[in-house]
Amino acid sequence: MVFALLETVVLSYEVPFVGMEVDESTVTLFGVVAVTVLIALSGFFSSSEIAMFALPKHRVDGMVEEEVPGADRVKALKEDPHRLLVTILVGNNIVNIAMSSIATAVISIHLGGLLGVIFATLGITAIVLLFGESAPKSYAVENTETWAVRIARPLKMTEYLLYPLVVLFDYLTRVVNELTGANAAIETPYVTRDEIQEMIESGEREGVLEEEEHEMLTRIFRFNNTIVKEVMTPRLDITAVPKDVGIDEAIETSIQSGHARLPVYEGSLDNVQGVVHIRDLVRDLNYGESTDLTLEDVIRPTLHVPESKNVDEMLTEMRENRMHMAIVIDEFGTTEGLVTMEDLVEEIVGEILEGGEEEPLEYLDEHTVVVRGEVNIEEVNEALDIELPEGEEFETIAGFIFNRAGRLVEEGEEMHYEEDGVDIIVEEVENTRIMKARLEKTPTPSEEDEQGDDAEDGDEDEEGDDAAAEA
Repeated sequence: MVFALLETVVLSYEVPFVGMEVDESTVTLFGVVAVTVLIALSGFFSSSEIAMFALPKHRVDGMVEEEVPGADRVKALKEDPHRLLVTILVGNNIVNIAMSSIATAVISIHLGGLLGVIFATLGITAIVLLFGESAPKSYAVENTETWAVRIARPLKMTEYLLYPLVVLFDYLTRVVNELTGANAAIETPYVTRDEIQEMIESGEREGVLEEEEHEMLTRIFRFNNTIVKEVMTPRLDITAVPKDVGIDEAIETSIQSGHARLPVYEGSLDNVQGVVHIRDLVRDLNYGESTDLTLEDVIRPTLHVPESKNVDEMLTEMRENRMHMAIVIDEFGTTEGLVTMEDLVEEIVGEILEGGEEEPLEYLDEHTVVVRGEVNIEEVNEALDIELPEGEEFETIAGFIFNRAGRLVEEGEEMHYEEDGVDIIVEEVENTRIMKARLEKTPTPSEEDEQGDDAEDGDEDEEGDDAAAEA
């Protein structure tokens, strides 16, 4: 019954020729020429869709700034992406339907009936997929910018030519989107933060980015989510001088501590008055005009910031005020620590070590690290590929150990974190403070297999070397 129905439909193509003398070769030639032109137009619309919507808005803006010929037309089209998409789809569908109709009519003249429909359907489908879709879209992907510029003018002319249909279907599509609750946005103007981070990860895996570059870019994205408390020098490590000490004593303290800047307090460290720089101390002591110079005369003002302040905002504020040090206070106004410009820069470029300063995190092997107590938990997690939890009351590995123990710990004490299979050994304690800890991660079965394979490869290499030596 289906075949009979198809045959009835096909007979409709023969009606125009009833009672007329038609040269079949002329009709065939006309049909071939028409189908060829329509295939070219189909490829044009298919490639236009890829080129226009694969070109990001920020790149279009860059092309306009670079004064690329035709970039203004591309930008004008992409300012209304919904209208652009409707124009392309209307044009492409008209072309494809016309092509199918003409091909079916021409082939039916020679083969007639159902056989003509089958050949026309299979033939046009293959031709459209190859020359109207696959090849043009592949070309557009490889030459997005140049092709978008070249097709901008013809697309604008198509919009004018099909204006009534474009306006109608543009309106109807928006109505349908509202009724179905679909998002009418065709494209977002820029890539998202998550997409950029995924590109960074992919770039490192593919070898496009070096490991150091990957780490720096990752730190940049993490920078905005870091607070001052995570990067500050804690109160116990602060070297400061009272306001009433002499200039000579302040210079000596600065030299012995290795710090060029020192906080100056009055009474206690909870009342920091400002900061002195050794350069000012030496200059005013040796070359100043005043003979009764005091420390108060060379104090520079400093910032007092809460421990919850974002480091991104902190960096901006320090740059605007031209200050290199800020005092960190808690909710009660008590001094918790201090943060310097170097601390903020290290969050991006990594640890900046001076003189005999030790590495904060030292690898003993692939699964073992020795870390200083003040190292952030996030760094330890990245180093061992584990997931130690961070709490509101602690950010460092020392804080994690105290939190798990629930008491003061002693040197040599061990604990096990079951969730990640990590053994933690406290290696150095100073008074009540954890200075160093060693973390050993238990290898997973897959990692053990890899190590076994590496060991076997090494044994084979040694046996080969021995055999070569005997020979």
